[in-house]
Amino acid sequence: MSRKQSSQADKEATAVVDFLFEAGILAETPRSGFHFLGSGKQSVAEHLNRVSYIGYALAMIDGNVDIARVLKMCLFHDFAEARVSDLNYVHQKYVQSDESGAIADATMKLPFGDDIAAVMEEYEARVTPESLIAKDSDTLEWILSLKEQADTGNSRAETWLPSATARLHTPAAQALAVRILGTDSDHWWFSNKDDEWWVTRNKTKAAKK
Repeated sequence: MSRKQSSQADKEATAVVDFLFEAGILAETPRSGFHFLGSGKQSVAEHLNRVSYIGYALAMIDGNVDIARVLKMCLFHDFAEARVSDLNYVHQKYVQSDESGAIADATMKLPFGDDIAAVMEEYEARVTPESLIAKDSDTLEWILSLKEQADTGNSRAETWLPSATARLHTPAAQALAVRILGTDSDHWWFSNKDDEWWVTRNKTKAAKK
C-alpha cells in the first residue's frame, strides 16, 4: 500500500469512528413531542430501535419488498437529528432544519456515505413501497408510544391518536394501527390477569409436590 493509499485508509477509518460516535448522540437526543404530551420520554435512538422492528414486521407481512432497504431507511430516517435535534409538529410550524445538509456533512467522508445518502433520498421521495413502509413504521412507533401513554391515563394522548393514524399510507400499517388501538399495551405479558402466577408465582403448587 502506498503512502497515499495509507493516508486515505486512515482518513476513512477515522470517518467511520466519527460516524459511530455521532450515532451515540442519538441516545442523548430526546424526542421533543413528549414535552407537549405531558408524560413519557424517549430518545431518538430508542425511537429508531422500535421503528426498525416495526419495519421488519411490515416488510415480512408484505412479502414482496426489499427488507434490507426498509431496515436501512428505518435505521437512518432520523439520523440527522444527532446534529439538528428533534423538531416536533409545533416546532416545525416556525423552524426549519437542514436535515439534508446534516446528512451530507455526516456522510461525505464515509466510504459508504453514498449508500446512506441514497437511502435517505429514497425515503424522502416516498415513492417506492420500501419508503412507504419505512415511513409508516415511523408513524406506527409514535402510535404505539401514544397508546402506551393513553393506557396509563394520559387523556391528551387519546386526542392525538386520530391525527397520527390518519398519516398512514399502506393498508397493512392501517390494519396494524386498528389492532394497536384495540390492544392493551401490557397484553403481551399481562393478558390473563386472573392467573394465579401473579399471586403465588406457582410456589404453592411447587410446595405441594
